[in-house]
Amino acid sequence: MTFRLMPIYRLGGWGAAASMVAICTLITLQVLFRLLDAVLVMAGSSRLGLEITGVSELASFLLVGATFLGMAYTFTHHAHIRMSLVIQRLPAAVRAFTELACLLIASALNALLCVSLWQLMQESLEYDDVSSGLLAIPLWIPQLVLLIGMVMMSLALTEALIDTARQALQAPQRFQAPDDEAGHD
Repeated sequence: MTFRLMPIYRLGGWGAAASMVAICTLITLQVLFRLLDAVLVMAGSSRLGLEITGVSELASFLLVGATFLGMAYTFTHHAHIRMSLVIQRLPAAVRAFTELACLLIASALNALLCVSLWQLMQESLEYDDVSSGLLAIPLWIPQLVLLIGMVMMSLALTEALIDTARQALQAPQRFQAPDDEAGHD
């Protein structure tokens, strides 16, 4: 299966990777600052008290980016958990329409989630909602990242749905599920 919007999904993958690197960097710095304070206290000196305020909150918002920005990328690389154990044992024609039904359901649920996330983000903007932790981060920012990730996932599901529908309608007896294909991009 060829995904025409792969550059967009790849960009999401890079965003997810950058989020993970940022989480690791924040936590590593926080640990190093605490270690430095411990060494200074052991040496008889006073603590410097260096810390990153709200590191847990920042890490949790970055985790949203790491999770949702990477969804379409992992889907296009067939890295999501799938129920292929049952589906791969079906005859090719039945497998084609089963895959099509699964993609239709996933697309519908994903579209519903996108609409709900859009409404939630609009509400957060309207009421100027901010996070309740040490940092007052406007909630629309992580919600926007979540929405972008889900929109990319919708695009990937739509591409897979169109390709699967084409195969299912033209030659269902020769259908190959994405897990059966060799040489994933």
